[in-house]
Amino acid sequence: MLIKLRGTARRRLGLFVAMWLAVSCKSWAQLPGMMATPDRVQSRAWWPTTGTPGREEYVGPAVCGECHSARAALQKSTAMARAATAPTDSDVLRVYGRLSFHSGNYTYTIEPKDGTVLYSVSDGGHSLSVPLSWEFGVGKVGQAYFFEQDGTFYESSVSFFGGLQKPGFALGSEGGLNLGEALGRRIEPPEGRACFGCHTTASTTSNQFRPDLLIPGVTCEACHGPGAKHVAAMKAGKVEEGAKSIFNPAQLNSLDQVEFCGACHRTLWDTILQNGGGVFNVRFQAYRLERSACFRNRQDRITCLNCHDPHKPLMSDMAAYDPHCLNCHASHGLKTTSEHPAHACPVASSNCVSCHMPKVEIPGIYFKFTDHWIRIVRKGQPYPD
Repeated sequence: MLIKLRGTARRRLGLFVAMWLAVSCKSWAQLPGMMATPDRVQSRAWWPTTGTPGREEYVGPAVCGECHSARAALQKSTAMARAATAPTDSDVLRVYGRLSFHSGNYTYTIEPKDGTVLYSVSDGGHSLSVPLSWEFGVGKVGQAYFFEQDGTFYESSVSFFGGLQKPGFALGSEGGLNLGEALGRRIEPPEGRACFGCHTTASTTSNQFRPDLLIPGVTCEACHGPGAKHVAAMKAGKVEEGAKSIFNPAQLNSLDQVEFCGACHRTLWDTILQNGGGVFNVRFQAYRLERSACFRNRQDRITCLNCHDPHKPLMSDMAAYDPHCLNCHASHGLKTTSEHPAHACPVASSNCVSCHMPKVEIPGIYFKFTDHWIRIVRKGQPYPD
């Protein structure tokens, strides 16, 4: 839930946070240019989750793929592209067919039926059923389910957890006192707009939340901005005009690149302003990266794009990231050079991230997340926040 502060209250909190960061991060050099995502959205023509363009300005990934066929085809296989899908397209249900979970007096089921996916809760004598509208997540970490009643979205009380390979209570849910409460949790409009803003494309247009018109998943225009003007210019042969009418995040400076991804993956400012303390913030990769010496202490800061290509599926082989580390660090046993000014690791020569980016399990999610606060990890050291 976002903390909404305006005017004097926001400025005072901003001053307090700036002072805290100066002490915590031990460097004022880190602070200039860093902003909370709502401020970025207000000050930029385009930034992820911007909701000002009209729906007619978006063309959809199929049109992008007419020219960028190879990249668009590969991006379809990423977890981001499937961050939100129709329940009938669920890979989890394709594998399991039917999900069932029992707790206390209630039995919860999720199953395909008559061209839809029904979510039901029963107490043995009575039951309630609703068709699911959306699912978030591909199932590796988990999959959350949403339904709509009278124009209001609800999150089901049950999610699928990849670490368990079975359903369980959604984080923060413990069922309810009656069937209605057991069915799910009401999502207030600001939360719904924020959730869909990061899991889909063009869910908010002309500053109106319109989930009926959204493009499922994080597609081309979620990062590059609306493409209608770009497409029209390129088809007319106006290449220079076309290039200027689409956004290229790769041209941002290193700080802005991280904060660009952090619009959904949470920046340092976002995390602090939302009181995001504790082990749960290991999920906020941009925030964790911004605490790293690789980011704070170098003029040429590390960015998300140094290790990840958003157009390709995430690499799971730890050794695959070694070359990225060695772009700056000297090889094991060698001294630093002008080309590799960062020190060599005295302990190992491979699988750098296995030690310097430890995996941390979040209670209730049953999954170990990679901590992007790159550091020397000492045994018994508490989780750094």
